[in-house]
Amino acid sequence: MKLNKITDYILTLFDTTDNKEFHNESGVTFDSKKDIKRIGYCTNLTLHTIEEAKDRNIDLLITHHDAWDFVYGLKEACNEKLKEYQIAHYYNHLPLDDCEFGTNNSLVSKLGLKIIEKSHLEDGFYCGRIAEFENEISMKELVNRLEILLEEPVRAWQFNDKNIKRVGIVCGGGGLSPDVKEAIDKSCDVYITGEKVLYTIEYAEFKKIELDYRKPYLY
Repeated sequence: MKLNKITDYILTLFDTTDNKEFHNESGVTFDSKKDIKRIGYCTNLTLHTIEEAKDRNIDLLITHHDAWDFVYGLKEACNEKLKEYQIAHYYNHLPLDDCEFGTNNSLVSKLGLKIIEKSHLEDGFYCGRIAEFENEISMKELVNRLEILLEEPVRAWQFNDKNIKRVGIVCGGGGLSPDVKEAIDKSCDVYITGEKVLYTIEYAEFKKIELDYRKPYLY
């Protein structure tokens, strides 16, 4: 199949394509001009994931994240490798965070939560969700469920002894204190994110909200 046929189909899966930022947050970074037979997918575009794609005879690598400019020099190095190995690359970032089959909704569904509202608006895309359990659970049970789903350890900070009903989730880079504040302002009992920094932990402790840090990105 031609790459443009695949990307045209991908566009039909989203209802946010009229957002002017959609094509700044997704798209083809390299087109090998070859027919696509085998597709690989992962979270991050890195030199490691490109090497694995080569070893697995991948024609098109689809990722959630591009190689970002602030990881200085990585984008240029990745583009060189994609060209060298003639592997096409497509990524989809914020639209995938926001969509019905994306990162946040998938975790909400797997945890058995019900979405109350979308949250954490960025460039017209909602990067988070506020959701609730039908019945309260303990922090220990929540961590256990996350570790079973992710098949890896979860870092958790418990700053009170309450059970959990309302959950704030930002699966990706929701590691800044304003991200935690939005969950607090929406009366969440716990905040789950894919990234954290020192000040996130300090703020969560100060406001007595539980904090789970899930590491969804494999390097």
